Amino acid sequence: MPVLLSLMLMQANLDPAGISSPYVSALPREIVEKKADEERKRRAEQAAEAAGPAIPQSNTGCMLAVESDPERSADIARKAMGEAQGRARVRAGLCLGVALSELDRWDEARTAFLQARDAADGEDHPSRARLGAMAGNAALAGGKAGEALSILAPAAADARQAEDNALLGSIALDRARALVSLGQTDEAAMALSEARTADAANPQAWLLSATLSRRQNKLAEAQTQIEKAAELAPQDPDVGLEAGVIAVLSGRDEAARRSWNSVLATSPDSPQAATAKGYIAQLGSAGPAAKVPPTKAK
Repeated sequence: MPVLLSLMLMQANLDPAGISSPYVSALPREIVEKKADEERKRRAEQAAEAAGPAIPQSNTGCMLAVESDPERSADIARKAMGEAQGRARVRAGLCLGVALSELDRWDEARTAFLQARDAADGEDHPSRARLGAMAGNAALAGGKAGEALSILAPAAADARQAEDNALLGSIALDRARALVSLGQTDEAAMALSEARTADAANPQAWLLSATLSRRQNKLAEAQTQIEKAAELAPQDPDVGLEAGVIAVLSGRDEAARRSWNSVLATSPDSPQAATAKGYIAQLGSAGPAAKVPPTKAK
């Protein structure tokens, strides 16, 4: 393996986004944050559906206004929190947490989500699970991995009670991120195993598992896991990029080239494609990459 490529792959272990996803290879900060934002919004929408009517003080509802004016939405929700009782307090806390998340005010967002969770009925496991997961994610985004773990544990218990396997898997992924951030990679591997068991159709669970296995030098396991990720998300450039990293570290340069060329073919303008192009250059040219069809990890 060329020395420069070896150094690049070593650097792929370092994620500039820190705890938000500390073990996704060569994944730029903006891509990590985009995926985290998408997951937070999905959870917020699900929690909003369970939380009842919109805050009375807003004509359109806080959730609809957050993206256009998070500061004003936070003010509306904070006022509602001071006046609301019962389930209205759940909704207000959810809206406040989402608005504060948009403003990157993670400590305040965590507190708001926890207040909303605690306002939910003790038997309302779906709401408590979702709000707890959002609070844990806010703690994680704010750099407090230990607090995230303590919040995510009861959230996982509520998700089991609610029989929401997709949410349970998502919570396990956040637990894995927190554990990796704390240097507890064996425990993180166990959390990723739980994520795969809970939601075997989630390609992120398999991708992150493959990346962590690769970092632990368990290349056979990493290969099996990245193949599953490729089966579930054949055009995901992150999967193709990681598949190539695993292949080249396993001494299969041509397989690595095919995986990285697939990234260029399917996502030519992406940051992952720029990284893949650099890796391919170190292996030597094999003809026009754009003519290589998308492939699964092999």
